[in-house]
Parts: sequence; structure tokens; C-alpha cells
Amino acid sequence: MTALAGKILSTINDPSDLKKLNENQLPELCREIREFILDETSHNPGHLGASLGTVELSVAIHYVFNTPYDKVIWDVGHQAYTHKILTGRRDLFHTNRKKGGISGFPNMDESKYDAFGTGHSSTSVSAALGMATASALTEDNGRLHIAVIGDGAMTGGMAMEALNNAGVSNANLLVILNDNGIAIDKNVGALKETLAAMISSKTYNKFKDKVWLLLGGGTRYGKNTRAIVKQIGNAVKSTILRRSNFFEALNFRYFGPIDGNDVVHLSKILRDLQRIQGPKLLHIVTTKGKGFEEAEKHQTTYHSPGTFDRQTGKLINKEDKEQKPLKYQLVFGKTIIELARQNEKIVAITPAMPTGCSLNLMMEVMPERVFDVGIAEQHAVTFSAGLAAQGMQPFCNIYSTFAQRAYDQIIHDVAIQNLPVVLCLDRGGLVGEDGATHHGAYDLAYLRTIPALTIASPMNEQELRDMMYTAQLPGKGPFVIRYPKGPGVMPVWETPMKEMEIGRGRKVRDGKDIALISIGHVGNYALEASRRLGKEDIKAAHYDIRFLKPLDAGLLHEVFASFDNIITIEDGTIVGGLGSAILEFQADHRYKNNIRRLGIPDSFIPHGKQEELHHDCGYDIAGIIAAVKEMTSY
Repeated sequence: MTALAGKILSTINDPSDLKKLNENQLPELCREIREFILDETSHNPGHLGASLGTVELSVAIHYVFNTPYDKVIWDVGHQAYTHKILTGRRDLFHTNRKKGGISGFPNMDESKYDAFGTGHSSTSVSAALGMATASALTEDNGRLHIAVIGDGAMTGGMAMEALNNAGVSNANLLVILNDNGIAIDKNVGALKETLAAMISSKTYNKFKDKVWLLLGGGTRYGKNTRAIVKQIGNAVKSTILRRSNFFEALNFRYFGPIDGNDVVHLSKILRDLQRIQGPKLLHIVTTKGKGFEEAEKHQTTYHSPGTFDRQTGKLINKEDKEQKPLKYQLVFGKTIIELARQNEKIVAITPAMPTGCSLNLMMEVMPERVFDVGIAEQHAVTFSAGLAAQGMQPFCNIYSTFAQRAYDQIIHDVAIQNLPVVLCLDRGGLVGEDGATHHGAYDLAYLRTIPALTIASPMNEQELRDMMYTAQLPGKGPFVIRYPKGPGVMPVWETPMKEMEIGRGRKVRDGKDIALISIGHVGNYALEASRRLGKEDIKAAHYDIRFLKPLDAGLLHEVFASFDNIITIEDGTIVGGLGSAILEFQADHRYKNNIRRLGIPDSFIPHGKQEELHHDCGYDIAGIIAAVKEMTSY
């Protein structure tokens, strides 16, 4: 079922149609867009809350600015649904996040209106500054570059680096800070407090209001804006403002805060700001989930709620948190509480993902031992290293795709110093509908090259618990545990934990015709494939390697001595991962066996359901069976 567009929205095929409307039609258009998004996402799940909050902003931007000549970058990308609907993708919106459909994030290959891909956060100001600098170098000085940064992305260190650089430039840059007070969970840190103070500061806002009125402005940013800015000059950047405004201190002209859900007023202000050269920042305040009561009340839940009843907002088929088998995320969340009760040195760190990784459970019972550091993966790792250096036992939980952003810190601050940080990489492998920017495809490959690390990946929930228990024991050093998004295979919550021998794999199933070597959850595909092959009288042995580093040399010698044909299976890139490690082992020991690698190919995998993507990459059950039959038919 495809959502139906309202009377005005049905006439909007691109921004040129939007510009034909009168300002007084914009509120009704926003209402229709909000209804359209709700109708569609209620049965085709996506990132709901953030895009509901930016309906008016998206309309105002495309109403005022000359897109795509003027470049608009949406950061974080999941707030851009209205942008997509207004830029030629309304009739494709029913395919959002589906295999073969449009992406849930801006994508340069998808539309000329998507100026820059933004699946990860805090990148927009850097990209927009680069574009503005390129425009200046080519003397294309009429082009405006707009970075819309929101949903907590301003807490990322890269955003701060870019603001610092932009403030000493003459770039024709407009940063729009979409301040809704929340990423997925509530925003944290001093910047959040600073923004709140700027919104509520009577001294600061009264000062600004008086300036505008004294200089003849009928509205705060009315027709006299350009003259006012010229007249104020350095006065606007007085000591009073510098002390009360973070952005003025970075040499940005600051405007706001204003209501970002008032489309008419917002459009007027954007039109005024269009005339001002140089770096400037507009601070807007919006409501995440705007216009849908349940989404406004429960902003974390409705960030990406799954299917829901369009009328009541009630979640449909929402997985019971106690459903068996449990998600790896929930097993992690419950296990770390259990471990922390046994080991008073254990603390937990997350870069803005406590609910996603289930550290919100530990926050409820021992909040003083859980640290949400904001969208700041580099800081999260080095902060963990500092804790470890002082005798604490940190568990730093980062989504695999975001851990890429902290690669240097893993090497420099953790591994070289041999500090006992447990790095839990959530959502390893192909994650599904979020697509190429969110797949945890590279962690096994990029971590395997780092000395001192132990790298482990569980085949089931029990192995996850045992790995977590083992990692926090004395003398284990830097320890990586990598697990996928979603449910495991067995109900294990109350199963006791035991120490695992580092670098020791296991034989899961005997066989004589071919050996399957797997790491992580996809070992369950290998196990089921070997069972089915057994019914066809093909005896495939299955080995769960467990540890990518150090490898179980004894187990591998057994495999190479016993089988001519070997298949490796991993939910990660085959370039540099498990398969590469096995090939290196073969070369180092001069074995001549036939080896085939199954995993993510050397390409960026688009979005789709996990099972669809596993099948396309050839390492689901059917793919493994096909590979075995091909090798054993030589």
C-alpha cells in the first residue's frame, strides 16, 4: 500500500513547484507532508521522529533557496525524509529502505539534490565548508552552502573542528542548528546545557531584541537585516555576546533561537540570511516527532519505531524484550549488569547509543557506572583508555560502523599501551535497511592488523556471555567482541558464564568431505547447511574459529591435514578478514588445499533486509550449500 499525497503535496514534483505556492499555503503543505510520512512509515518502518521534526525546515529551505545550485547537506541523514519527498521522490517513498528502493539517507548517486551522503553524523559542516571553499576558488560566489546539523550531531568532535576552521574563513556558509534536545536518547554534555541556556537566557535575548528594535527592525530579522548587520559590526560581537554565545566566540554570526516549526516565519528569516555573506549560524528549536502525539511523548521509541497503528500510535508486533531467542544487544545489556555486580571495577561507555546497545538497562540500576559521552567515538575510546589506565575495567560499546571513526584511538591509546579496554562492537556485519553507511563490514579486517588485540566473535548468545566474562578477567589486555544486530539462536539469559581459552576454536560437527570454518553468528548458517548436506550424503565438518586473533593454530593444522577442500564463512568483507587470515596461514605453512571464501564482496552493499543481503552475498544457508556442492563435485 502506497500513501496518498494531499491536495497541495500531489502538485509538488520538485522545488520549482514548491516556489509557486503562496506563503500562506505552506502550513497546509507541511500538514499534508506530515500525514504522508506517517501513513507510509506506519507500515514501512523508517526513522520517523527526526523527519517529523524537520518538515517545516525542509519546506522552508527548498522554498527559499535555489536548490540544487545552492548546496544543502543534511546531518544526520535520517532527518531528511521531507527533503526527499520534495525533490522528486514522493512517488518512490514507498520503497524507502527496501531492497532496490531509495535510501533512508541522502545519497549523491540517488539525486542531484543530495549534495553529500550523510549516513554518519557530524560531517556536514566540514563538507559544506569544503564545497564553499571550492566555490570561492572557482569564483562561483553566488552559491550558498547550507549544513543542517541536528539530532545530537553537534556533539561530535568533527563538527567542532569544522566550526573552528570555518570561523576564520570567508566561506559563504550557513549552518542551521536543528536543536531538538535529543539524538536517539537525550542529548548529553556541556553543549546541551549551553544551548539550553541560550534559549532561556533573558539577558542575551533581551539585548538582541533591543538592538533590532532600536535600529528600526519591525521584526527581529526583518527587511533591514543587511543594514543592521553592517551597522552593528563589532558591536554584535561585544563582550556580552562573546561570553554568552559559543558560536559568536568562533566568529560565526549567530541568529536565533527561533521556532523551527513555524514555516512562514522561518522562510522569512532564511530569505534575510540569504543576503549575508560569510559564516553564519541559525539556531532553530524543533520538536522531534512533531505532530504525532505518541512520537512527541516517546521520542526515543519513535526515533525508529517499526510498524505502528496510524491512528493510535500503538506499536505493532514490537518484539517482547523477553522473547526467546534474545537479541545479542539484550544479552549484552543484561550480562554487563551481572558482571558489574561481581566486579566493582567494571564501567560502561557508549557514544550516544545507550538504548540501541542496551546500556540503558545498566543506567537504570547503576547510573554512576555508565557514561554516555555523546556522538564522539574517538573520545569514547580514549576516555575508556584513561579509565583503564587508572585501574578500572571499561566496556566500550560502539556500533561497528561507527568504530571506524576511532581507529587511531584503538591503536594509539589502547593497543600500544596494552590497556584492558573491552571494545564491544555491536551490529557487526550487514545490518539491513540502513544500508552501506551502516553495515559493519570492515571491523574484522581493519582490526586484525593491530598487534596486542584479542578479537573474538560469538556464534550464539552463550558464547557472547562467556567472551564478556573472559574479557574482564585480569591480564587479558585489549579485547574486542564483535556481534551482529538482532536475535541469536538460543534462550540463555540465566545460563552461567565460564572462562574461555583465548585463541581456542571448536569443532561443531564432524565430517569427511569438506571443512567449513566460520566466525560469529553466521556459523549457524554453516551448521544448518552441514546438516542439510548430510541428508544428501555430503559430510561437511564445521569449525567455529571463535577467535580471529589469535588464531587457533592447532585446530587449523588439523583442518589442513584432514581436508582437501575448505570454505571460510564470515559476515564481513572477504578482503582482509577470516578468509584472508586462513589463506595467510596456508601460505605460511605451505599447505596446498583448495580454499574458497564466502563473505561480503569487495563492494559497498546497498540496503535491504538482512536475509536478502546475506543471500545476495552468497553466505546464507543456500549459498553455503551451493558452494560445498561446487567444490565437492571437482
